[in-house]
Amino acid sequence: MKGLILIILLSVSAINAQQFNNSTIDTVKNKKMLIGFCTREAFQDTAFKDWFDEQYKNYQPDYEVLDKLEGKLDDISITIVMGTWCSDSREQVPSFYKILEELNFDTNKITLICVDRKKKGLSDEADRLNIELVPTIIFYRNNEEIGRIIETPAETLEKDMLEIVSK
Repeated sequence: MKGLILIILLSVSAINAQQFNNSTIDTVKNKKMLIGFCTREAFQDTAFKDWFDEQYKNYQPDYEVLDKLEGKLDDISITIVMGTWCSDSREQVPSFYKILEELNFDTNKITLICVDRKKKGLSDEADRLNIELVPTIIFYRNNEEIGRIIETPAETLEKDMLEIVSK
């Protein structure tokens, strides 16, 4: 009986895990790409791990600006729309995750949506967000959008974040 329960629980976990970290093949480059709602753990797949880990490791946050961000993210949630096929996404998203980790930002307040070259996810998850370029990082306070970083920051990720959340 315990074995049956364990099998059922593992099956349910596997089904739930399939709802995130979906991948497909990019028809332009014939390489794997993520699509739909994802988690950061998806970047540990061998198709993405090298570029994600290298950029994450090499990014040097501006700690002076991070000090100014302390406490300003408490009521903020973030949606990241990116393409694993996109060079700007490959540069900005790992760096952004490093900043968030340095700030001990609650990862449960991050929604990560991966899109194809037409800026579409698996269904309509990105449609209402008016995405023209990726990555697009959207900041929300009380479910209201307060600002975006689109494709590349105007100054730096940290400085753009500080400007947005200080509004």
